[in-house]
Amino acid sequence: MESIWSWIFYLAFLLFIITATYASIKGAPWFPTNKKNVKRFLELAEIKEEEKLYDLGCGDGRIIFASAKKGAFVEGIEVSLFMYLLTSFKKLFQKEKKNIKVSYKDMWEKNIKDADVVYFFLMPAIYSRLKEKLEKELKEGTKVIAYVWPIKGWEPVKISKKEGEPNIYLYKR
Repeated sequence: MESIWSWIFYLAFLLFIITATYASIKGAPWFPTNKKNVKRFLELAEIKEEEKLYDLGCGDGRIIFASAKKGAFVEGIEVSLFMYLLTSFKKLFQKEKKNIKVSYKDMWEKNIKDADVVYFFLMPAIYSRLKEKLEKELKEGTKVIAYVWPIKGWEPVKISKKEGEPNIYLYKR
């Protein structure tokens, strides 16, 4: 029995390594938004009931689960199979599960035109391509929230700053 659990662990670890590497190539390694900064995100986003939020690269689902508790309809887009499976499993234990969708998809293939709020914690190397996608797809007034790095060429409406913590940038399309 012990060897079965060892094999399961090794396979899960291998799946994590392979999918984390793939996700890194596509836009970001898994590095979660700090839990105390989820609260800062919520304050900055001012999420209202029934708003539609997309988290591009949702990782373990922290942002989507917190936003669903505020009454938003949320969709986490995740390209890492391991993180998608983890977040889908965690969704089972959420009271607001009818408001939560987790998609195993490449964010470049997902149209987000119905978004009221878009959140991401991605590597700045893909920002120019992401900026084009956001400008093409988002409606006027959509809130765009970038964790850690600003979007070059866009003027933030507000910046959440806290000593010892990364900045969180709020933009409006």
